[in-house]
This record gives sequence, C-alpha cells and structure tokens, in this order.
Amino acid sequence: MLKKHFKLISGTANRKLADEVAKILKIPLTPVEIKRFHDGEIYCRVLESVRGCDVFIIQPTSPDASLNLMELLIMVDALKRSSPDKITAVIPYYGYCRQDKKTKPREPITAKLVANMIETAGVDRVITFDLHVAQVQGFFDIPSDNLEVVPLFAEYIQNKKLKNIVVVSPDAGGAARARYFGKVLNAPIAIIDKRRPEPNVAKVENVIGNVKGKTAFLVDDIIDTAGSITEAANILLRFGAKEVYALATHAVLSDPAIERITKSNLKEVVVTNTIQIPKEKMIGKLKVISIAPLLAETVKRTHEGLPMGVVYEQMYKKLERKIK
Repeated sequence: MLKKHFKLISGTANRKLADEVAKILKIPLTPVEIKRFHDGEIYCRVLESVRGCDVFIIQPTSPDASLNLMELLIMVDALKRSSPDKITAVIPYYGYCRQDKKTKPREPITAKLVANMIETAGVDRVITFDLHVAQVQGFFDIPSDNLEVVPLFAEYIQNKKLKNIVVVSPDAGGAARARYFGKVLNAPIAIIDKRRPEPNVAKVENVIGNVKGKTAFLVDDIIDTAGSITEAANILLRFGAKEVYALATHAVLSDPAIERITKSNLKEVVVTNTIQIPKEKMIGKLKVISIAPLLAETVKRTHEGLPMGVVYEQMYKKLERKIK
C-alpha cells in the first residue's frame, strides 16, 4: 500500500502509459493543467498540494523531443516551487541520448547537456529504459536507474516456441546487447557489419556468425526511420535466415519507417510503449509490449526504498525454468 505522501504525475507525451501505471498502483494521477500560449510557450500548474510528497513524473522526451523535454523541465520547476520532499523524473525514452560523444570536431554532447538541464531544474532521481549507451547514466550526478526490457522480450520469444533461433545485433555497437539476449535465451548470436556514413544512413556489408536456416531476432534499442533494421532483414535472408523478427525498446518511427516496415521482409516488429504510438502507425506487423507492470513495480520500490534486483532475479529464474 503506497503512502499518502506519494504522488504520480503525467505529462502529455505518454499519458496512456501513465494511466496504466496508475491503475496497477491503484492510485489516481495527480491532476495537472498543461496548456500552450499562441506563441508555443508551455504553461503548467499542479492542481493539488505536493508539499512534503515523493513525486514521480512520467514524461518521455519522445518526438517532438524538444517540446516534451521543455514540458518536463517546466513541470519540474512548478513542482520544485511547491515544496515536495523529492522529485523523480521517469523518462521511459531519453531523447538526445544518441548524441553521447563527439565523433567530429565542433559537435555537441547533447546527452550530457540534457542531463545537466534536468538536474538544474530540480530533479532528485531519474528512471530510464534502455539508454542508447549505458554510460549516459554517468552524465547524471544524481541517482539514476536504467531499466532493461530484456526479460519482457525474452518471454515473448519463448512463448513463440520457435526452434533453431539466433539473436542478431544490427551493428557492432549492439553486440553486448545481443550477447546478453543470447545468454538469457541460451541461443547463439550473430553481428551485422554495418557502416554509418551519416545519421539515419546505414550501409550493411557482411554478417559475422551463422544464420543459415535459423529464425533470426534482430535486437536494438531504437527504431527510428527503420532503414537499418529493414536492410538488416534483407541481408539476413540473403545469408540464408529462415525468417526475421525485429525487437526494439523505443519505437520512434520517424517517416518513412512505417512504409519501410510494411514493405519489408520482416515477419514482425516487436516494440514497447516507452513511446506512445499513434493509431495511424499501428500496422499489422507491429506488436507492442507494455512496460507498465515493470515500471509500476519500479516506482513502488523506489518510493519504499526497496531494491529492483530481486524482481529481475525472479524474472530471469522464471525464464530459465521455461528453457529447461
């Protein structure tokens, strides 16, 4: 049972997810008025007292990334001026995370800049899901939790009861993720040798590992324009894969992603609801797994000062039993 000084607030970026979490926790969302002036400025007012409360804000910085980030910062400022005990920003999708290092002269490291802005606004703790690179956690000087959705995807794969599977990373940078999936599923891995000459442009050159006659599961953190993932599916089939599925935590789905997925050789594309997907993008090949139960448990345990490791241990033990 959550304590009375617990408050759950939602921005406008993914209200559906916040509603699911609130329903699981059996509490109402704290009402917030959010509106925009004619020039685009954002106005926010929390409509009930949060004095001395432990406040959690659910607001991914998904497209429009800048608008939703600004909304998050303004909500935090409104709360900070209302004397809460603690503010936790739940950012299921952390926008600007891909700009995590300088690869060319005079480039920004925007992931660090956004982390600074969130801290300066007054956030005490951050909860995210599958950061593009885990090192971004180090950009925060406040406690941060980067939750993984591997158990959710692994359970989904197991429930299909497919034989002879291989876990594939769409590039060398995702090899660690594929290796982790492979370990959980007790399956071999393969890596696609890909070059990225510029953002959202990928050139696939080779496959490292055996995919012939196997059902391939491409695993990634983000599907943006879907160019990489659909091209990866094509090359896997050329190298003899039986069929190809794609798994990705964050469904950014910028144009022309839906068109590419529809026309692609992908059997199915499985994503989570860290980003709210518009109805017009919900095509037949797209399958959405909800993170709400996992997020609700995380929020509850964070509020009560309990570890999350126990929950993950139970999830992995359940998966191990199924494999055996």
